[in-house]
Amino acid sequence: MRFLILAGAAMLSLGTAAYAQSGSAGSGGDTFGGSGWTPGTQPSSNAASNLPGQENRPRVAPSLPAPPEAGSKPSDFLRIAQGALAAGRTGEAQQAMEMAQTRMLDRSVPLGQTGVPNTNPTVVQISEALQALGARNRAGSMQALQAALASATAQGD
Repeated sequence: MRFLILAGAAMLSLGTAAYAQSGSAGSGGDTFGGSGWTPGTQPSSNAASNLPGQENRPRVAPSLPAPPEAGSKPSDFLRIAQGALAAGRTGEAQQAMEMAQTRMLDRSVPLGQTGVPNTNPTVVQISEALQALGARNRAGSMQALQAALASATAQGD
């Protein structure tokens, strides 16, 4: 009797997993979240995308190439972004800048002040570099990136 109950429970869990993978239940059929892409076929791009300042933005942001392994410091990611931007790999540069900015946003704040924006100049300079990249201004992006790297290095990051 126990065997039948366990077998029935196993069959039920397998059926539930198969139903969840089928993409049913309002997810847009067999597409990824109704977006038109099946799992594993999301668009990817080597060019920077979905940035402030861009005139045309896709409805779905493509996956960007991951930068090479770096240390955990924001300045490491900024150096990678600098090299990628100089080589014309704007997608990799964007991804590395966003990773550096995320590291700069990690901070401890007192309770009740979590909604106060970060005023770190490096964060602002990375935002400027991303905005220039979105406007296809590689020189302006490189200049803001160099300022962000100098600022991050001076802070010991």
